[in-house]
Amino acid sequence: MSKTIEGFAETVSVKWLKANLSNDRLVILDASMAKVTSNALDLSDKQIPNARFFDIKNKFSDTSAEFPNTFPSETQFEESAQELGINNNSIIVVYDTFGIYSSPRAWWLFKTFGHDNVAVLDGGLPEWLKHNYYTENKQNKTYSLGDFKAKYKQNNVVYFQSLDVISQDPNFKIIDARSSDRFNCLVPEPRKDLRSGILPNSKNLPFNTILEANTLKSTEVLKQRFLALAKPNQHLVFSCGSGITASVLSLAATILGYKNSVYDGSWTEYGTLKTLRLNMEQPNTWTKDELLAYILIVVAHLDFEETKEEKDYILSRVDRAVYQRVHEQFDKDSDYQSIQNIVEGVKSHDYYRNDLADLFADIKLMAFADGNMDIMETTIYNQLKKILK
Repeated sequence: MSKTIEGFAETVSVKWLKANLSNDRLVILDASMAKVTSNALDLSDKQIPNARFFDIKNKFSDTSAEFPNTFPSETQFEESAQELGINNNSIIVVYDTFGIYSSPRAWWLFKTFGHDNVAVLDGGLPEWLKHNYYTENKQNKTYSLGDFKAKYKQNNVVYFQSLDVISQDPNFKIIDARSSDRFNCLVPEPRKDLRSGILPNSKNLPFNTILEANTLKSTEVLKQRFLALAKPNQHLVFSCGSGITASVLSLAATILGYKNSVYDGSWTEYGTLKTLRLNMEQPNTWTKDELLAYILIVVAHLDFEETKEEKDYILSRVDRAVYQRVHEQFDKDSDYQSIQNIVEGVKSHDYYRNDLADLFADIKLMAFADGNMDIMETTIYNQLKKILK
């Protein structure tokens, strides 16, 4: 697709880009990244003239998060975009070295942070090279700080907490961009220790099946592919491995006029968190940190209220993520089940006398965290000592 500056839409052709290289509002971004299924990255050491590197992994993702390519904060995105010299009136074209792979992620991020004047270069660098257009050596540059302001559009993103509800809502359709072999669990996931599986009630549309070599298939073909899976009035939610190729489907769906969102954590997050939740139902699979957190939470709730001091003490002993998933399990369990879980968990770890001494020291310190160890806490403390010795 080609278009004029005034008719800017979702993709541009290499011919359009070449014709507009001299526009002083134009910013070209190289959003290349390695595929999870391959170590390859660069087709060459060349780039489209004046391209700036859009570093998805390190600058435009939350690197402190547990899962890869996690959605950045509004502030992080704004500051990183400004460092690339991007302004509110910039006309942005993004490309990657595979054709159409990671560039739609950059497109989607700009859309999600309120910048609509952004397009994907259809065919990316391979298409540019195919036309024998001029390239230059890749280079690192610094740019004058831009005035870009981010405005987060929450409807563009779906999070783990809402997935199970969405999967049961007929107004939504979840579509997975992974390969059919991965979707059908015929091959293992490429990420180490990540189990195979699919999101509830999801359908499969491998992202490469909507491409013709390096470019998007025709609008008519795209319509056929999407109508085979979803109704025109459904809100589409796209998933993949970690949110990259889901954005390819988002690009195509936006061209077709579908309302759509990307599930940012995708299967990496969902598969991991669901596995952890399943494991929490089996105390003999708990880690020592999970067991410690569970015991401390049980003691903290003996008076039906977990104080801030008690919570702070627990968080000083275990990671917040451990605390949160263990607390979810505790909330489901009866008092009787809680005791049985503790007994089973302790047995599975083969605690020795010194280990138990440390465990009971933790219980005592947590019980005193809010200033005193009341009669109920003392009673359960003594009961636990009797049960576990």
